[in-house]
Amino acid sequence: MSPVLLAYDGSGIDGGLYTRVIGWAHSAPDWLDQLIRIWSDLGLGLFAVFMLYAWWQARRADSVVLARVLAAPVIVVAAYAANSVLKSLVTEVRPCQQLPGSITVETCPAAGDWSFPSNHSVIAFAAATALLFAYRRLGWAAMVAAALMAASRVWIGVHYPHDVVVGALVGVLVAVPLALLAGRAAPLVDRLRGGPLAALLGAGPASVPELRGR
Repeated sequence: MSPVLLAYDGSGIDGGLYTRVIGWAHSAPDWLDQLIRIWSDLGLGLFAVFMLYAWWQARRADSVVLARVLAAPVIVVAAYAANSVLKSLVTEVRPCQQLPGSITVETCPAAGDWSFPSNHSVIAFAAATALLFAYRRLGWAAMVAAALMAASRVWIGVHYPHDVVVGALVGVLVAVPLALLAGRAAPLVDRLRGGPLAALLGAGPASVPELRGR
């Protein structure tokens, strides 16, 4: 028997809402669908830009802020790893494979590429949450982008709504304790700032106002 036939069918949770959303996508102008598809496929790169910008700013901030910024990529990797384990345990079939007649904006992933939870949502929300602990304004901007990323995954037809909601929760729940823990690495960052990495880490806020609220 095919492994896909043995996998979990999540359509009973919110398959009706999924069908409604892809119906909206099917009725929408093609330019809007393509714009959302491009964002869904490439938008995670924006979170890398957010993290680079945060690093650039944090070179002039105190070491707690810099430690949290430097931890952000590690937090994203940890959240992705945790989600990969959960995904492999649940093995939920993609809605575009499970529901007959699904007309999707994006080509449906191959069989065995499981749906729950959404990796894109996990990565986006983990990055946004990590940044929120360093720079509130940047973190909230990243949160808005993360919500748009999650919504786009349903719009293009590759995830159920519950996939992206749980993905968001996984990203946040992994990121919060790790971001708090990262702040304790400030003494290490202080030492590194006095060594050969000083050019990358900066000298701190000697004569620069505190940037954390930016």
